[in-house]
Amino acid sequence: MAFGTDRRYMTTAQAEAAQIDVGLRQYMLRVYNYMASGLALTGIVALLVASSPMLTQAIFGTPLYWVVLLAPLGLVFFLSAKIHTMQSSTASALFWVYAALMGASLASLFLKYTGVSITRTFFITAAAFAGLSIYGYTTKKDLSGFRSFLIMGVIGLIIAMIVNIFLQSTMMQFVISAAGVLIFAGLTAYDTQKIKEMYWEGHDAETMSKLSIMGALSLYMDFINLFIFMLQFLGVRRD
Repeated sequence: MAFGTDRRYMTTAQAEAAQIDVGLRQYMLRVYNYMASGLALTGIVALLVASSPMLTQAIFGTPLYWVVLLAPLGLVFFLSAKIHTMQSSTASALFWVYAALMGASLASLFLKYTGVSITRTFFITAAAFAGLSIYGYTTKKDLSGFRSFLIMGVIGLIIAMIVNIFLQSTMMQFVISAAGVLIFAGLTAYDTQKIKEMYWEGHDAETMSKLSIMGALSLYMDFINLFIFMLQFLGVRRD
């Protein structure tokens, strides 16, 4: 066995570095597993709602639509504000509730676009997300300098989307979609680096569990938004 891989021949510093490296991989794997499970739950709920005329009518044909639409946003704010005081089990349960509500909300995409184009866009988004997240994880460049720009971009994006509700401009929608893809591509890399850096702060196990949930939530939202904006480019509308 090579000396560099056998802990019997490692210095104390090397052994500690190896242990930290293993811990970091486990932490990031937990984040990605949470995110992937959340996406799976969202997809299942979206399919169930879209395939049920009764559920579709109940959600999109009544005031319940606004509850389904706004509740996920409320949960994000609540989790962000209370994460330090709640148990990790509670945070985990709220994450699953959030993912399920997002699925109910996103069922409208299955009513608007063909299943083939949604599937194709999903895999394209997954490939792009993986590349961006790997970049954020491996790059030595500090991406924190982009934070203010990205936050301002999200705010500008929201304002533009609200304005275009009244203008109904096709050109403006194209610009919004393009900006959305670029902004959430940047956020994917930035958030991955930020999640990785949180590990080095040396929190206890309970705190790390909650951080992994919040990290998964951040990446989940990046993925969903990236998917939605890419779908506006690649999606084929139903007749």
